[in-house]
Amino acid sequence: HFNWMCLTLHNFIIVWLGLNVFLFCWYYLVYDLGRQFYYTRKLLGPYLALARAPAACLNFNCMLVLLPVCRNLLSFLRGSSACCSVRIRRQLDRNLTFHKLVAWMIALHTAIHTIAHLFNVERLVDARNEEAIHGNRTIQAVLSDLGDRKDETYLNFARQKLKNPDGGFYVAFTTLAGISGVIITLCLILIITSSTKTIRRSYFEVFWFTHHLFVIFFIGLVIHGAGQIVRGQTRPSLDVHDPEICSRDYTNWGKKSTCPVPQFSGNPPMTWKWVIGPMILYVCERIVRFWRSKQKVVITKVVTHPFQTYEIQMMKKGFKMEVGQYIFVQCPAVSRLEWHPFTLTSAPEEDYFSIHIRVVGDWTEGLFKACGCDKKEFQEAWKLPKIAVDGPFGTASEDVFSYETVMLVGAGIGVTPFASVLKSVWYKYCNDAINLKLKKIYFYWLCRDTHAFEWFADLLQSLETQMQEKNNAEFLSYNICLTGWDEYQAAHIAVHHQEEKDVITGLKQKTLYGRPNWENEFKMIASQHPSSRIGVFLCGPEALADTLNKMCINNSDADPRGVHFIFNKENF
Repeated sequence: HFNWMCLTLHNFIIVWLGLNVFLFCWYYLVYDLGRQFYYTRKLLGPYLALARAPAACLNFNCMLVLLPVCRNLLSFLRGSSACCSVRIRRQLDRNLTFHKLVAWMIALHTAIHTIAHLFNVERLVDARNEEAIHGNRTIQAVLSDLGDRKDETYLNFARQKLKNPDGGFYVAFTTLAGISGVIITLCLILIITSSTKTIRRSYFEVFWFTHHLFVIFFIGLVIHGAGQIVRGQTRPSLDVHDPEICSRDYTNWGKKSTCPVPQFSGNPPMTWKWVIGPMILYVCERIVRFWRSKQKVVITKVVTHPFQTYEIQMMKKGFKMEVGQYIFVQCPAVSRLEWHPFTLTSAPEEDYFSIHIRVVGDWTEGLFKACGCDKKEFQEAWKLPKIAVDGPFGTASEDVFSYETVMLVGAGIGVTPFASVLKSVWYKYCNDAINLKLKKIYFYWLCRDTHAFEWFADLLQSLETQMQEKNNAEFLSYNICLTGWDEYQAAHIAVHHQEEKDVITGLKQKTLYGRPNWENEFKMIASQHPSSRIGVFLCGPEALADTLNKMCINNSDADPRGVHFIFNKENF
């Protein structure tokens, strides 16, 4: 039984690529073989089809590119598919991966479309000057002169007789299609170059502001085709003027010949029909997010943690969350335009929601100071800055309770979604341990600095104590891995190694040094949980994601009845 909603991301990408190939080939043949474009091909040659085929693909991909970033729509779909398999929801968690693929496809087709049109403009300008340069009346010259006299329609949209390169610049910067094309191409270049990993991490503000050039991009895209620069022979004209026959006697059209002067018209703009639906959806998305962001948020507590990390606890009327979800935060005192995503570290069972923020840039440092975290004295509540919150939005971590066995892997501050998960597990285990589907948690935390453990150790200690009191210490198995230390720390650790509790975390489970041997870890877990589906959840860097994804594939059985590792990664 085949369910189309159960397509994996890879199968979906194959379908998407197939549609791109189909559209490219279909429209290439339309413009390369179509009778109405016979004379257009005489002017432009193969570059007509090479310009129009990627234009069709651009319409298709611009229709898709906004959908993966409609976060409320995706959260709604996650909720509506809750009664179905986890596999459906997992595809929604890869929205940003698909968004990036579509963006690169747009860049590819834009490059082909632009280069082809550069050749088109050059040929049109040359054709307009064909007779003056060569002194002979070619068909290109005749076609270019159409429209100069009454009762004629033009085919060559380069109406001024200017030589290249002046003629090309004139066409590019005086026609609607030329100006809009230049603007949207520049917008696209800025959007893509500012979206690189280096810019996003080091200069997030640059990424944030330039990414919003997509508004200008879509406006320019819609009006780009209104110039109707690609023209073809009209259907009534085709009935009385067969181009394949009449082209042999082009110098006598409308005179001694039986062929009347051919009439031409531009292609009506089509882009708006492709993108109007997603644009309306996205506008509705922004309206909903704007409305939610205007609801009052009260900061109830700000806690400073080691390793330049601070916690903000908040309350908001009607705010409901699930484990591992994230919100967008804006602080007008720092910036009125910037919104930054943060994973919620509180549990749904708590009467507040919280985020943990590490100081890694200008905005986080600005919020750090605005909240008074740089001051030693106690801060009054009325002195705390106003904060706007948009969300929450769904992530892969919501599916933790859909498995009996899970692996949670966090790297550095990437442990934040699992703080929410582990807190919720603690509440659920205390209240209704029997009906809790989740039976075993393997938790891994990789961190470079010992100070980073301090703010999270209290939660683990509470869980450890609770599980021991309920005689189920095996419920949570955690491995805290320190990947960086100096000689002084190593000596201190060695002296206190025999103590009952770990010298760094205060937990009974000893801290491990170095990175886990993932091959051994996966094989050990697979041997202890045969014939089961094990959820692997990561919040961390791409390199670690690639490693864990590969481990999930290599250690899953080919037999459907065997053990299967299901990889999930946080994306926001």
